[in-house]
Amino acid sequence: MKTEILLSREPGSPIATVTLSNPRKLNAISTAMWCSLKETMDELHRDESLRCIVIRGEGKAFAAGGDVEEFLTVRDDFESAKVYHGKWVAGALGAIVACRHPVVAMIEGPCVGGGLEIASCCDLRIAAAGAKFGAPIMKLGFTMAATELVGLVALAGPAVVLEILLEGRLFSAQEAYEKGLVTRVVLDEAVAEESYAAAGRIAKGAPLVARAHKQLVRRLVATVQALSDTETRDNFAFLDSEDYREGLKAFLEKRSPQFKGC
Repeated sequence: MKTEILLSREPGSPIATVTLSNPRKLNAISTAMWCSLKETMDELHRDESLRCIVIRGEGKAFAAGGDVEEFLTVRDDFESAKVYHGKWVAGALGAIVACRHPVVAMIEGPCVGGGLEIASCCDLRIAAAGAKFGAPIMKLGFTMAATELVGLVALAGPAVVLEILLEGRLFSAQEAYEKGLVTRVVLDEAVAEESYAAAGRIAKGAPLVARAHKQLVRRLVATVQALSDTETRDNFAFLDSEDYREGLKAFLEKRSPQFKGC
């Protein structure tokens, strides 16, 4: 089944919908999807007639992380990992942040790993009560790239992010709201209506003001110091570990990993 980023917009509507589509894997983000997401957001950024964007997943899921099966080939060493995370993933996330138009994340089902990273880069996050959040990558034996941590830390702060990464558990939409990860929580059956209602309220405002507010708020967030070359290499040191290979193997074999700390 094809994995892709779908773009839709009713004729004359000031609101566009971007859909993450990989339904066989709960919309896990493939490499092609990361690249297409950047291209799509860049295209929408240039559209002067647009007022707001809604990002959602196909079906009853937002996104269950990155497509782990690809990791065996697309980021199996330091150089490929730098491209995967530094160009493809960071490019897509950066395009959401840089897009001049406000972006609303409509969140149903799992919003995990890469899905949580995407949501954290949006301007509003409307979650269904049944949505689940987290980043259980410690169970896979790898670290989150620094370029992907930026949005989460800016949104929820270091204490919450460390809790998410160190425990690796999934938690409810209500807890995500309490942690500052989502804007509001609504009934499952109301999430689409409320997400597009929010987008409609944004679209009715002065577009130049909305764009200015988005830029100002982003600018006022503390600037993160770039990693040195050594720190960047350390960020991907997990690629040489036995635990990483065990984590991937266990995931694909649908069993619990046996980590040894090496």
